[in-house]
Amino acid sequence: MTIKGKAYIAGVFEHPTRLAPDKTVAQLHAEVALGALADAGLTRADVDDYFCSGDAPGPGPASMAEYMNLKLRHVDSTEVGGASYTLLAAHAAEAIALGKCDVALVTLAGRPRSEGMATGTAPRPRDPNQPEAGFEAPYAITTANGYAMCAMRHMHDYGTTSAQLAWVKVAASHHAQYNPHAMLPEVVTVEDVVNSPLIADPLHRLDCCVISDGGGALVIVRPEIAKTLKRPPVKIIGAGEAVKHLAGGTFDLTTSGAARAGPMAFAEAGVTPADIKYASIYDSFTITVVIQLEDLGFCAKGAGGKFVADGNLISGVGKLPFNTDGGGLCNNHPANRGSMTKVIEAVRQLRGEAHPAVQVKNCDLALAQGTGFQLGTRHGSATLIMERE
Repeated sequence: MTIKGKAYIAGVFEHPTRLAPDKTVAQLHAEVALGALADAGLTRADVDDYFCSGDAPGPGPASMAEYMNLKLRHVDSTEVGGASYTLLAAHAAEAIALGKCDVALVTLAGRPRSEGMATGTAPRPRDPNQPEAGFEAPYAITTANGYAMCAMRHMHDYGTTSAQLAWVKVAASHHAQYNPHAMLPEVVTVEDVVNSPLIADPLHRLDCCVISDGGGALVIVRPEIAKTLKRPPVKIIGAGEAVKHLAGGTFDLTTSGAARAGPMAFAEAGVTPADIKYASIYDSFTITVVIQLEDLGFCAKGAGGKFVADGNLISGVGKLPFNTDGGGLCNNHPANRGSMTKVIEAVRQLRGEAHPAVQVKNCDLALAQGTGFQLGTRHGSATLIMERE
């Protein structure tokens, strides 16, 4: 079964908050839901399918459906970390294509900033029943040093430099300056990045994403419904998903799950990387972007450092405009943020609703890419390709 053209993204909404000590996670989910429904021109009563992930108060769909008083005939709560919401958008399209629902609501929300979560530098609690717990937990791997291993290996194998990685942050900052909600709206230079404090060699503070509260939501509908709405139609034309793991020790630190998820999405969409006008790439760290760009086919393996250098990701300047909201590196990063706001900004670009200073000209094809969990061990990956009608 193909989902190409069988579902449309009719509504999107990103919560403007970056700090919400006065709200619960459930409240944030409900607020972004109402925002996306209003954007689509629909109401809560129209929703018959609901999607959330591990950030929702559990058990996710059951608790949130009651909280928002939704009457549903289909639900999904797939959890693959930062790839979850790119993947769930595709799952919503699949459900619509199968006739399981007409209007799907997808919500994300989190409060890691208010809760003082040291996402990148503190060892994450490990369930002792996880199969890898006994092998990895004693070494206290953190998110930052796991991604740093990937960066170090990429430098060793391909000659990638810290200055090249810094260009990813520089590009994100050039876009963030036009986002009134961005946590880090100031433009930075390569020198600023490489001279910022070292967090996990070779990654510096400015190579790392921000931590914020907030959230976002999508409304995905049948084509027949999309045609009755007033919003510019954006259709889903391709999707791919994968899980990459250590594979019994045959693990390559410089390859992500995008090497499998990307080709699936391009094949279903019937397009190539050269056709993409705008790319939303999950940017937990600068190295995350470089590796995924390679694996998606935007450049050869090992050439990612050169590809992102000299402003090639800056809208209006470079070869491939990316993350024009400022991304996780500058804008926000609540919970499983990577996927949700990637899709939202891609939709804005396809509608022609991005900030005029970063709007990509003639943007008719866009890609969103999510990566979840640990790039240096096991992670989920999801690719979504969208087209302006």
